[in-house]
Amino acid sequence: MSPPTSPAWRTLFVLGRASNLPTVWTNCLAGWWLGGGGPTWDIVRLCVGASLLYVGGMYLNDAFDAEFDRQYRRERPIPAGLIREDRVWQIGASLLAAGAVLLISLGWITAIFAAFLVGAIVLYDALHKALALSPLLMAACRFLLYPLASSAAEQGVTGRSIWSGIALAGWIVGLSYVAKRESTTGRFQRWPLLVLALPLFFAALSNNGPWRLYGLGVGFLVAAWAVWCLRHTLVEGGRNLGLTVSGLLAGICLVDWLAVLPPWTGSAVFLGCFVASLLAQRFVPAT
Repeated sequence: MSPPTSPAWRTLFVLGRASNLPTVWTNCLAGWWLGGGGPTWDIVRLCVGASLLYVGGMYLNDAFDAEFDRQYRRERPIPAGLIREDRVWQIGASLLAAGAVLLISLGWITAIFAAFLVGAIVLYDALHKALALSPLLMAACRFLLYPLASSAAEQGVTGRSIWSGIALAGWIVGLSYVAKRESTTGRFQRWPLLVLALPLFFAALSNNGPWRLYGLGVGFLVAAWAVWCLRHTLVEGGRNLGLTVSGLLAGICLVDWLAVLPPWTGSAVFLGCFVASLLAQRFVPAT
């Protein structure tokens, strides 16, 4: 059976891992706020541009992985015959280009970070199956969102935006390591999961003011969620790496929340995006 000319909307959402978009928005929001904030229109353009890059990158991910998926993940849209492979290439490249153009409009420094981000996305998509250190490439993609968003804010790229991006990168390395184990064989090592604690480490170093108790509360929430997700991986007999990865992906919103301490008036947005991501995963798989 040949793929349909017009794929169903759900197929498009599955290809783009649309359930993860709230985590992209909180990345942008945290980086923008750490850079001093600014006009609402700028953060809207940031979120839309970053979303286009993310979804485009996810389309290209499936396009690059088409042969692998035909052998090992036949439920994915391309091998399942839900959409033509050439259509996925076209949509992915178009979304990347549109996102880059929108981000370039925010200034030349933002344009430089956008170029680095597009390069990191394409490198990850092309190499992640063959490269053992591919979790670092995925972490680089998320890290770059912080200085990119900060560069479009009133104060520009700040030290806190860089350090918070590094903290987030640790979280991404940890969840990407688990995700890589889904499609590879070999013994599962637990020590790489320690990098999931990097956001807590940086938060503990920077949060010494009057909001320390508030920070401890958010930090506890991040730690508790990580433990809750990892139980699917670390408990013998009922191991489900996919559930761990999906949960940790939604947890990116909590890590971003931790980064904006002391509390910002819009902090509830991070919790709302976390809940939205979890709810969206009921309809569109996160991986």
